[in-house]
Amino acid sequence: MNFQELRIGYVPVSNNFKQPTDRRRFCHYASKRNISFEIAKPSESYDVVIVTQVGDLSLWRDYNKGKVIFDFIDSYLAIPKNNPKGLLRGLGKYAVGQSRYLQLNYWKALESMCQRADAVICITEEQKQDISKFCQNVHIIFDIHTNVVRHVKTDYSSSKVFNFVWEGLPENLHLFSEIQGVLKYLKSKYQIALHIVTDLEFYQFFRKYRKRHTTDIAHKLFDNLFDNVYLYGWNEQLCSNIITACDMALIPIDLNNPLASGKPETKLMLFWRMGVPAVVSATPVYTRTMQRCGLSMACRTQQEWQETLERYIIDMSARQDAGQRGKTFAENYYSEEKILAQWDSLIASVL
Repeated sequence: MNFQELRIGYVPVSNNFKQPTDRRRFCHYASKRNISFEIAKPSESYDVVIVTQVGDLSLWRDYNKGKVIFDFIDSYLAIPKNNPKGLLRGLGKYAVGQSRYLQLNYWKALESMCQRADAVICITEEQKQDISKFCQNVHIIFDIHTNVVRHVKTDYSSSKVFNFVWEGLPENLHLFSEIQGVLKYLKSKYQIALHIVTDLEFYQFFRKYRKRHTTDIAHKLFDNLFDNVYLYGWNEQLCSNIITACDMALIPIDLNNPLASGKPETKLMLFWRMGVPAVVSATPVYTRTMQRCGLSMACRTQQEWQETLERYIIDMSARQDAGQRGKTFAENYYSEEKILAQWDSLIASVL
């Protein structure tokens, strides 16, 4: 069937489609395949509706005017049922108007959405196992980074200052507390700098409340650690230039947080597509991906972080090998055309 003839509705993360989930997932696919879509309304009939996880599940779980695909990319089902934020999530979404109807048990709301969906998208095998209890048509589809990767690293030599880089949402900067002791130790032996590529301001709650400035968070995290911290506003045109000018990427994660530790290898693939070596926390996904790539750069303990970072600080050939291995791996297993074909298969599965 020609997908261009379908009436497709999309429930975006942001109505201007600027959020990463919009840019790197369905919207990118639709652009590449010349597929038209509109912002979905529950009152309208569609051939297919793609609902992101920030959509109003209290409405879309009962939608009966077309096929529904639920793009469910975070590991909310893995969060313990006594988690305070999890217990308040449903009430919070209702209070701020993100849900028309109150859903006190947000785990149940997500489960109901998965049961209603004709297909569910996720990004990891662990997520697929959780979701498969509620929907049998589950597809793993990765983010597409083509528009971001405009420059690839070729020079792996470092200057007197060794430059680390981190990219991500500002609300995740706090994860550097996981390796503050390691960075403090490295600073005592080497000249190091940290380059942070992120949004310079954000809303802490429900994407609309309590505006925060990223500089304030950076000061609290790093002022007593070291001086060489540089903050860059996220920009699609310049992002890869900043990242590839650095020597190594860092991806610290709280391994005791199910939502954080259940995230996919999205950020790692972004760095690898640019040929940038990365040291990461040993989440199940990162550990598995590093093993598949033949690298030992996933760290569980402070000692492992320290030893791994020191090794790559002093060994340019190891950095080059890691960067090039990662780039080859990303190109072989996460190419744009493979991901576009996965979207084709997904949509065909519900028609």
